[in-house]
Amino acid sequence: MIAVGVDIGGTNSKFGFTDREGTVIAQSRMKTQGFPDTRSFLKELKKQIESIHSLDEVVGIGFGAPNANFYNGTIENPPNLPWKGIHPIAEEAEEIFGKRCVITNDANAAAMGEMVYGKAKDMRDFVVLTVGTGLGSGIVINGELVYGKHGFAGELGHTLVSFNGRSCQCGKKGCLETYVSATGIRRTVYKLLADYTEPSPLRSISFDELDTKSITEAAAAGDKIAIEAFRYTGRVLGMKLSDFVVHTDPEAIFLLGGLSKAGEHIFAPAQENMEKYLMPLFLDRKIQLQPSGLKDDDAPILGASSLVWKYLVKKE
Repeated sequence: MIAVGVDIGGTNSKFGFTDREGTVIAQSRMKTQGFPDTRSFLKELKKQIESIHSLDEVVGIGFGAPNANFYNGTIENPPNLPWKGIHPIAEEAEEIFGKRCVITNDANAAAMGEMVYGKAKDMRDFVVLTVGTGLGSGIVINGELVYGKHGFAGELGHTLVSFNGRSCQCGKKGCLETYVSATGIRRTVYKLLADYTEPSPLRSISFDELDTKSITEAAAAGDKIAIEAFRYTGRVLGMKLSDFVVHTDPEAIFLLGGLSKAGEHIFAPAQENMEKYLMPLFLDRKIQLQPSGLKDDDAPILGASSLVWKYLVKKE
């Protein structure tokens, strides 16, 4: 048996075939933009998928997408996707593909992938933070993803850091993802460049071209602006992680995505500040903060395909 995993992103959508052991048999990607509705997108997606592997042995298709509602099988008003409103994408996909389909939030899919294929195989309680352009999160308690009453539980990226802080795409101010994300640390770097006069190679990089890789390389070379940007980002992240621990009592917290590739530049200050602000009751529990066990390139596909094994095959 094999499954298909599809990660619908704002720019590109990744898809691939996996077996139950987590081997990615074949994978590719296509542009998400340029389709007037989800149905036309899914029809092209089917063509692209069939161009790399047959669907004959596929037992189901899992989708991860922003603002996806697991309960309803819908994508609802996604800020970074071209389709507005509410779309019954799981139902449309089943009609077009002729296969059982399930969809959830992309961060929830990452958490499921961590549980099925990653470091959380033997864990019942953990949190996964996807730290890319934004900050998503998936919470697992007693071996089950937490969805909440309406299907949108776990939006930790939109918890408050500062009531009058940075503007967020969600419409609020001061959300965590405006500080802890690839976009967030870029904003921090530019503020530091304005506040301090130290020379830095980052001064010659435009905001649009600045990325976590260049900031990490600058920090590794001893650049004061880059080092301070990571300290600040890690401090904000650690403070919020101390809240997440109290809410969920996890065995571990995993970071996945571009910012997590900064290694100790982000993990060290985050761990330090999490423990600094943690309720004393939890200090002896030694909550683990570590990188995901999934490869970044495979993680979106494995996360989405794991939904097939967790829900569709189990149900059948």
